[in-house]
Amino acid sequence: MNFWRGFLQNNWFTVKGLLLALSIASFPGLAQAEPCVLASQHAGLTFPVEKVAPVWACRLQSVIGDYTTATKVGPIRASISESIYLYLLDRPPLAAALINRLDLGLYKAERLGPDLFWGNDGEGTEGTVELVYQDRTSRIYYLEGSHHSRLLPNLTGKAVLFLRMNPVNEASGGEAMESTMVSYVKLNNRIVAGLLSLVRPLIGGLVSRKLTKGVGAVNSLGLEMRDHPDRVLFEAADPPSFAAEDVAFLTEALGRSQHPSLSVQPTKIKP
Repeated sequence: MNFWRGFLQNNWFTVKGLLLALSIASFPGLAQAEPCVLASQHAGLTFPVEKVAPVWACRLQSVIGDYTTATKVGPIRASISESIYLYLLDRPPLAAALINRLDLGLYKAERLGPDLFWGNDGEGTEGTVELVYQDRTSRIYYLEGSHHSRLLPNLTGKAVLFLRMNPVNEASGGEAMESTMVSYVKLNNRIVAGLLSLVRPLIGGLVSRKLTKGVGAVNSLGLEMRDHPDRVLFEAADPPSFAAEDVAFLTEALGRSQHPSLSVQPTKIKP
């Protein structure tokens, strides 16, 4: 006994190192974790996932790698110029307020942080949307939220949304934007997860309708801006009026939209 006590006292750090090495060998999870790798191809579209911040990679992969349903919607065309489209895309509260005031939908949105927003579509779906990556033609979002309806139980979950957008010209010569969206939704509900074969078509249809409805509202807003710019500006300035910079942008953009030869400088995209 005295021998082992003396051995441990004199060789404690060596023994401790051996025990740590054995624990790592026995439990590989304690070793250095492999970095999460995101696929660049999604429903036939390529996204620059290599530019996604490492802190986001595993959060996105946890949804994409174990999704409940995956949905592709588009390309869907919206009659709105690229500059206005990008400006509103960066400002969901402004877009939601315009759509609401013009009676084009019941959307609500609030800014919670630099790239974090809360939203409600007025039809049982609400949650947070966080911008993960953006460039001129692509956006990647991470969402957490819930949906309440009579047909489906109260659903909660996470989602990853890939957005591809391209400016196009309409037959009339006007500007428009085409959007294609690929979404991965992972439900938290265990009961629903156990009935995937039954509810997956319902959930996929729900997601498809929500995405299509959102683009449809943007298209209606674009048409209203083109056909009735004075009404849009009136609603923007009507108390409580929008931020001065938003009213100024809309005033310039809608004024110039009547003259296609003039262009509006697009909103700055973060690197």
